[in-house]
Amino acid sequence: MTQEIMEGIRTIEREKGIEAGTLVAALEDALLAAYKKTPGASRHAEVILDEEGDFRVFSIEIPADLEERLVDEAREAAIDELERIEEETGERQHTLVSDADLELDWAQVPEELMVRADATPEGFGRIAAMTAKQVIQQRIREAERMMMYDEYIDRQGEVVTGIVQQAGDRNNVLVDLGRVEALLPRSEQVDGERYEQGSRIKAVITEVRSGT
Repeated sequence: MTQEIMEGIRTIEREKGIEAGTLVAALEDALLAAYKKTPGASRHAEVILDEEGDFRVFSIEIPADLEERLVDEAREAAIDELERIEEETGERQHTLVSDADLELDWAQVPEELMVRADATPEGFGRIAAMTAKQVIQQRIREAERMMMYDEYIDRQGEVVTGIVQQAGDRNNVLVDLGRVEALLPRSEQVDGERYEQGSRIKAVITEVRSGT
């Protein structure tokens, strides 16, 4: 099954221009998150693609005193981040800081102090297959959004022709530009002009945002 996943990744790399290493790293992160939800999961672990082309889970043990220090530092960093968000937004954050969710600074741990053991659960291949599909689809969507962003970011101020897709709410008129949809806000609409679904209009690109 893993070989099928890798073949799919190589195909995506060729067709979509997404580097295989980027997809593998994203898949390893997603698989680690999935593993952490399994009963009896090790507190510290990593998922790697081994030499045989299989995704495997390895538990990680480190000295107790070092682990305690890293957890304390990670907890303080998480609390500082919540306080920063509260200060910026003016809204109190009610998020609980759980030690299980903390991101430790593994760069502080010498390799010789890490003790790894294979902790791959039975049936992990099925989890890998399902996770791979979700991760690859997500990365494809992200890559396509970035491609569209890169295409249109330099076209601000350009006059384009599009087809009205949705005009029921005059405050937000959706316009199909062919490969992307654009929003024509009320403030940019011409007074008295009708925007009927399916009609062709001309408009000026005033702003391009990533991820929208």
